[in-house]
Amino acid sequence: MKAVVYKEPYKVEVEEVDDARIEDPTDVVIRITSTAICGSDLHMYEGRTGAEPGIVFGHENMGVVEEVGPGVASLSERDRICLPFNVACGFCKNCENNKTGFCLTVNEGFAGGAYGYVQMGPYRGGQAEYLRVPFADFNALKLPPGDEHETDFAMLADIFPTGYHGAAMADVQPGETVAVYGAGPVGLMAAYSSLLRGAARVFSVDRVPNRLALAEQIGAIPVNFDEVDPVEYIVDQTDGDGTDKGIDAVGYQATESGGDQEQPAIVLNNLVYTVRATGRIGTVGLYVPSDPGAPSEEAGEGRLLFEVGKFFEKGLTMGTGQANVKSYNRYLRDLIIAGRAEPSFVVSKELPLEEAPDAYERFDNREEGYSKVVLHPHAA
Repeated sequence: MKAVVYKEPYKVEVEEVDDARIEDPTDVVIRITSTAICGSDLHMYEGRTGAEPGIVFGHENMGVVEEVGPGVASLSERDRICLPFNVACGFCKNCENNKTGFCLTVNEGFAGGAYGYVQMGPYRGGQAEYLRVPFADFNALKLPPGDEHETDFAMLADIFPTGYHGAAMADVQPGETVAVYGAGPVGLMAAYSSLLRGAARVFSVDRVPNRLALAEQIGAIPVNFDEVDPVEYIVDQTDGDGTDKGIDAVGYQATESGGDQEQPAIVLNNLVYTVRATGRIGTVGLYVPSDPGAPSEEAGEGRLLFEVGKFFEKGLTMGTGQANVKSYNRYLRDLIIAGRAEPSFVVSKELPLEEAPDAYERFDNREEGYSKVVLHPHAA
């Protein structure tokens, strides 16, 4: 079968790999209908992780069941399913407590597993024609048959639940004000989710005009940090108080106004000053314990200069960590079916699998039109 294979920094190729197959009784194999390129894939693509050549990328996957293992009870051939990017067992202590992003079973030595991602277990990614799904009864989210809402449902694998997770960790409530730093796909989903949860005003902070235009399109207030100081602007717009809640959808590759030099702690520190006293911050932007491409030795080891004194003084609280997708995806699916949510507004391109190498290059270069790419491996 064909798959997107990592070769070296800044190079992936579509090539033949071994077919996906049943390896355990609880597996299914699906024919991939949609699989998205994620911003976190770029960390591997750029060589900023320990990814080895040969890894098949892709953790945002959905498709149709082709083969069912003998231990699978709830799925049948031709079922249409979407998969959380988290691979989880369903029976460990964390899974039983809905912390499926931190499963203790699927990835020896680590809490949590994922498809096609370095150090997240032995699970091949889904930027391919077919995919093996472990613990399928637990991991699969069933979808209505057919192809309706295909691109909307594809967002349920990662970015929609992740954005919603940011809003949930910030405990966004009806009528509140929210500052979301970052208007990439996850940041837009965080802003969108905050509005779905009833926020009165959501400020979306970024520097890329087309991202800010999308934020304004969904009802958020765009803030270009190359044009204004985002902290001063948002505090002024909230009568000097700051927002009730804040969300970091950028992570450690943040940059400051007027330059491209990474400032890994700048978004966290801006949120400390943006959010009012006793407010809450949700952090879904990626922070890693090791990055050879970081701007300093400390940052490369995941140690940042964080404004903990001001954080303490203001009585702020913060939630962090990757999304436990299964806590949200069923409900977000039903919002899509009911016509209450259309997360596919973030999708900029839909392409065949063969165009993945070019899409990765353009996405990495931040070219307009390549902010969120969905691949269709079996496109005619």
